[in-house]
Amino acid sequence: MDVAGRLHAGWAPVTADREFLPGLELCQALYEDAVRPILDKHFPGLAHSAARIGHGSEVLGFDTIRSTDHDWGPSVQVFVRPQDAAAEPEVRRVLAEQLPASVRGWPVHYQRKDDPNDPVEHLELTDGPKNHHVWVAEPAAWLRSRLGVDPVAGPLTVGEWLAVPQQRLAEVTAGAVFHDGLGVLGPVRKQLGWYPEDVWRFLLAGQWVKLAQEEAFVGRTAEVGDGLGSRLVAARQVRELMRLALLQERRYAPYSKWLGSAFRRDVPGSAELSALLEGVLAADRYAEREAMLCEAYEELARRQNALGLTAEPIDPTRRLYYGRPFQVLHAERFALALWDSIKDPELRARQPIGGADQWADSTDFLGDLPAVRAASDALTGPKTGRWALPA
Repeated sequence: MDVAGRLHAGWAPVTADREFLPGLELCQALYEDAVRPILDKHFPGLAHSAARIGHGSEVLGFDTIRSTDHDWGPSVQVFVRPQDAAAEPEVRRVLAEQLPASVRGWPVHYQRKDDPNDPVEHLELTDGPKNHHVWVAEPAAWLRSRLGVDPVAGPLTVGEWLAVPQQRLAEVTAGAVFHDGLGVLGPVRKQLGWYPEDVWRFLLAGQWVKLAQEEAFVGRTAEVGDGLGSRLVAARQVRELMRLALLQERRYAPYSKWLGSAFRRDVPGSAELSALLEGVLAADRYAEREAMLCEAYEELARRQNALGLTAEPIDPTRRLYYGRPFQVLHAERFALALWDSIKDPELRARQPIGGADQWADSTDFLGDLPAVRAASDALTGPKTGRWALPA
């Protein structure tokens, strides 16, 4: 059986005769209809908070019926005080015995199939104890595992902000809190809701640097007859423009699977911008590709000016790349103006390339938070010139 067939085989029994319910609604129902009554009855003194945050398409609000084929379903994090963390095994045991077989028509039991080609868990009905996804944790420990830092202890430092991938920040600040009996999740999510002002400026500058470094290559590759190379560079620029648009809107950019969805949902005027960017990707002729890309540059440049973050507005129009016949924005002009607006000395001591997921693109690396922090902290010290831009 091919991959699509295996997915369908595992998916169909669960979804058959069940109307899709967005995951966050299902998780809230699990907590309110089942988990909280059980906790109140069997652990009446247990102060807790409850939420659905962390990884998962449902947390970002992008789940569909397809999401139900694996690792999706009723799930809740129950956060307890450090002194109550030892109760975790007993809480899970009681829930395994007391949870209903299903919530809103969806099973609460997760079963891993005996198939090496299908290593994920699927929802299945059972009459016995449930292998449920109600996780009990202490807030600071859970947040450290997701962010590599403990925001409960206090505000993040500059180095900590820059070392946390935006996807991780999105996972902690999106989703939903169903009950905050500990009074921790609300303040933490507010603290992490967006970057401090100077950090935001630093990240915006880093994003403009990324665009500046390759904007002339769309034309240079086409000039030597490398149509594929021109398309590839243009596609890279499209991705960075989308991430820039989200930064400008104070929205964390998710990883690649949901970047387009977040762009369409969270960026005003995304329909018009999407039409331009799709045109860039579809263009067969270099002149068309360049013209639409420059239109997108100019639109994002105007939006940057509208934010009022620089001393003066910057000319948002395209121009030639020095003496070469390539139309560009010269995006470094925006980076330099933003850099000049940054006051924080720790940021000004760093190489102006933004946060970890702006200069690194390896999923495995970005998932290794200690390694990311070490690499991020190494990007300080003397630099050659104001910007490391190609000639």
